[in-house]
Amino acid sequence: MSTELLYLTLVTAFTGLLWVPYILDRVAVRGLIDAVGYPENPKPQSPWAQRLMKAHANAVENLVVFASLVLIAHALGITNATIAGACVVYFWARVVHAVAYTFAVPWVRTLAFTVGFISQALLAWQIFVQ
Repeated sequence: MSTELLYLTLVTAFTGLLWVPYILDRVAVRGLIDAVGYPENPKPQSPWAQRLMKAHANAVENLVVFASLVLIAHALGITNATIAGACVVYFWARVVHAVAYTFAVPWVRTLAFTVGFISQALLAWQIFVQ
């Protein structure tokens, strides 16, 4: 498996698991019955869980762009150190983004998002210049 596809798999798996902690918080805060039901006035989740839900939504939105770029490059047979490196950096940027967002670390969240965006831009650039 290429580095690009490995890191696409890792990003996808990570994004796919981000819901687990905030659902566990929902059960802890609301109880199992309300967590799986539709209570009229649900108790709000913990602030960290609310932030993780937003980080998860952001990760899903950006996964669409990242996956498309990686798969386009793969389909076109475009691979090089820049593309592989951008995929590695993107994965770690998303991990840092989720952690920084969850624990309300200012600046780090925005910096991690920006690094992820630059990684996506590098992927797109490499596709266009080939």
